[in-house]
Amino acid sequence: MAKQQSKKKASLLVLAALGVVYGDIGTSPLYAFKECFNGEHAASLTEMHIYGILSLIFWALILIITVKYLIFILRADHHGEGGILALMQLVLSAGKNNGKKKLPYKFIMFVGLFGAALLYGDGILTPAISVISAIEGIEIATPALKDYVVPITIVVLIFLFWLQSRGTERVGRLFGPIMLVWFFIMGLLGVLQIVDNPAIFKAVNPVYAFQFVLNEGKITLFVLGAVFLVVTGGEALYADIGHFGVSPIRKAWFAVVLPGLVLNYFGQGALLLQHPEFVKNPFYHLAPQWALIPLIVLATMATIIASQAIISGAFSLTFQAVQLNYLPRFRIFHTSKTHQGQVYLPKINFLLMVLTIGVVLGFQSSENIAVAYGIAITVTMVITDILAFFVMKNNWKWSLFLVVPVSLFFLLIDLSFTTANALKFLQGGWFPILIALLVYACFYIWTSRQKLLQRKFAEYDFNLNEFVDGFNRDDYSNIPGVAVYMSSAVLDTPMAFQHNLKHNKVVHEKVIMLQIGFKNQPKVKKENRMTINDLGKGFYQVLFKYGYLEEPSIHHVLDYWKEEEIIKGYDEEALTFYLARQTILVKRGSMANRLADSFYIFMRTNSQDATRYFKIPTDQVYEVGMQVEI
Repeated sequence: MAKQQSKKKASLLVLAALGVVYGDIGTSPLYAFKECFNGEHAASLTEMHIYGILSLIFWALILIITVKYLIFILRADHHGEGGILALMQLVLSAGKNNGKKKLPYKFIMFVGLFGAALLYGDGILTPAISVISAIEGIEIATPALKDYVVPITIVVLIFLFWLQSRGTERVGRLFGPIMLVWFFIMGLLGVLQIVDNPAIFKAVNPVYAFQFVLNEGKITLFVLGAVFLVVTGGEALYADIGHFGVSPIRKAWFAVVLPGLVLNYFGQGALLLQHPEFVKNPFYHLAPQWALIPLIVLATMATIIASQAIISGAFSLTFQAVQLNYLPRFRIFHTSKTHQGQVYLPKINFLLMVLTIGVVLGFQSSENIAVAYGIAITVTMVITDILAFFVMKNNWKWSLFLVVPVSLFFLLIDLSFTTANALKFLQGGWFPILIALLVYACFYIWTSRQKLLQRKFAEYDFNLNEFVDGFNRDDYSNIPGVAVYMSSAVLDTPMAFQHNLKHNKVVHEKVIMLQIGFKNQPKVKKENRMTINDLGKGFYQVLFKYGYLEEPSIHHVLDYWKEEEIIKGYDEEALTFYLARQTILVKRGSMANRLADSFYIFMRTNSQDATRYFKIPTDQVYEVGMQVEI
């Protein structure tokens, strides 16, 4: 019975992985193959070109998705979690040996954070190109509706972003079955064309790919830029291992996704060999006329699912960045009671919606968006290769004789695609790079100014143990209750306590200096979560730790305190939480520094305050104001 339940659970995880993990890569047949034969620098529609491009597509799926991600990269989990930030933290975790740094930390931090920033551009372009490519099927079914493609796309996108607030948990049960039907229909449509021309499978031979690359010169680079669109969902494989595990993701790929994709792409190739006039949109021409409208509806549903997965990924990435203190606190809603990583961020959602609609209005078609699409993901994949090199060398302890050829092999493939996509920079490829630079600027300004602020506070800090040793309660008015001072440094006396003592001359009978910290790991075990230090004279020092995928809550902290009897004899209502509220003043300096300082203040002003972030009861909060010049 237990074995049957285990198999059922595993099957459900495989089904769920279809909807969340493979949404992006699963909708690529809508636009990827046709882009190879459309546009200013497209390949001419000949039999050898069709075979060559299909061979490139097939081996891209095998080498990048199957070999690189499913066999190598998915092994590089950081406490069960994946994604570019998790990979960066995994590299950094192995960066010290006997207290000596062995890694170029600044370089690792730069490439890791820039790789994360690039994924925001993907979160904007993926919904735009996926949805509009699905809606463009209307032009084939009813040419008179051609002018309504963009308006309908915008309506679908607004619905898509509205759906985010409902969370993936409510609609998650539909994702897997719909995508299962999608992959089945894609494969079936391909088979219907392949049966008339089974020789199309000759394209599996890599010789056709090599011949195309060697014979076509400059056109090869432009075609590679389009071929790369078939693997743009590769990073999602790694990012979602914490939700589903490695095994379900691999099983879904080999059992459903890879066969469905290969059959559909080869079916499109077989169709164009017989009907080259369908080159503008071979995917929809695979279907008989009577099935067009149902196929458009199914494709739209699949692109909504694919887009929602990408947008949810942007939410999760932002959540991790906030916990690791790379971004200010945002208002975060957890939309699932069972899955920690399912979060909704209203401000990020609104910003993504505005930018995605702007992309649709600006580019007007999937063909134009495809020009901008891909460059950010290729650079992210190159960064993944770089970080994976350090993981293989330092974490897995592989020999350099193995690490170097493996890394160079993947790097050569990804750099080829990066070069191909770089040619599209001026035609629209600049857009996701610009988004990435802006996001990275947010990362850099926030982290650098936070460190500067901490150094400023350090000028006023003094050691907590030394303070308690010399403290005399008789010098102050003692009042009943418990005072909890939120501290940013566990060994220092909180600024709020210093100011309150200096100006009000009062001290509670029990004083707790609380620091809530975040470790560079997704989750923290219960036995490692809290450290208590009784300093004497009614003073306690408490360090409470969360992982970067966990949601902080003062109620959670109080539950631990009750177990340890720290607040024994006191009601929770007797606790007063003291928070420092700093007013940041910008001193004179260069124009660049003043702009950065002003933007930092803007981010602080618009970030979620500590009371809401830590879920502290507002009627138990006392804020102590102070001014700091940076």
